[in-house]
Amino acid sequence: MIRQYTAYSLLAHNTFGIEAKAARYVEFASQSALIDFLGDGFRGKALVIGGGSNLLFVDDFDGTVFHSAIMDIDIIEETADDVLLRVGSGVNWDALVAYTVEKRWSGLENLSLIPGEVGASAVQNVGAYGVEAGDLIEKVETVRIADAVACSFTKADCDFAYRHSIFKATEKGRHIVTYVTYRLKKTIEFKLSYGNLKEKVEELGGATLANVRRAVCEIREAKLPNPEQIGSAGSFFMNPIVAADKAAQFKSEYPSMPQYPLPSGEVKLSAGWLIEQCGWKQTPHEHVGVYQHQALVVVNLGGAKGSDVLKFASAVVASVKEKFGVELNMEVNVIG
Repeated sequence: MIRQYTAYSLLAHNTFGIEAKAARYVEFASQSALIDFLGDGFRGKALVIGGGSNLLFVDDFDGTVFHSAIMDIDIIEETADDVLLRVGSGVNWDALVAYTVEKRWSGLENLSLIPGEVGASAVQNVGAYGVEAGDLIEKVETVRIADAVACSFTKADCDFAYRHSIFKATEKGRHIVTYVTYRLKKTIEFKLSYGNLKEKVEELGGATLANVRRAVCEIREAKLPNPEQIGSAGSFFMNPIVAADKAAQFKSEYPSMPQYPLPSGEVKLSAGWLIEQCGWKQTPHEHVGVYQHQALVVVNLGGAKGSDVLKFASAVVASVKEKFGVELNMEVNVIG
């Protein structure tokens, strides 16, 4: 089934709460319907959106916006150790995490309360608290826009890295995700070393899947705004990664600087900490600012345009570059 509209408002489809319009909006409820639609001579610009939690519209979109309403969740293989779960790209991400925790399947619990939909998990390789979606993804199914051909990508094909996939690189803008298959464990493997997660889980009574999910939700709710009340796109910037010697130099100059060693030998820094040290929490703003509980989050304080947000973000990047010599990269997808 296909539903389509023209001159369609995207206000309800971006968590920044910024008004923008799409020349055409198309919602598809099955892969076959999408293939038929694209194969019927589709031409023009295409933009694929999920929950709109990673978008910043600085202008209207003069093309076709595609949104998935594929809501299937199917077990395609199950053993004594694990389960392969094939999930439609339109499924709400946190609803999927809640479902897997209820089933006592381990893997996604650290990714609780991340806004958005399943399709975006593969494109953005969403991550939190030491876990990335790409760690669990086995396969990504898509429809190629140019010729309406169904495609399939293995984990290796997807080239997952920190906030990265092939769909943000060589295949950017060429595919619409229809299904993502995850391999989840029946033997629970807790990952609690990131931040204060272990401490919070212990406060809640110890390590269970339900307690890990609850802990993550409580931590996120304490430091991230509710987009229904304050417009934002969650983490606006990616945490920068630096060489080990540079990190050691920073640690000697700034003993309180949070640092997270990576398997590569490099070190991930906290973008939020860097931004806070540049004074952005204390700087008054009219329409755009950083969230009082987490400087990594840029917020719409009311009446902001996309251009206002982009101008503010550029100023933040420049200040961090000047003070620390570190380049921040935006995590959000700027449209227009």
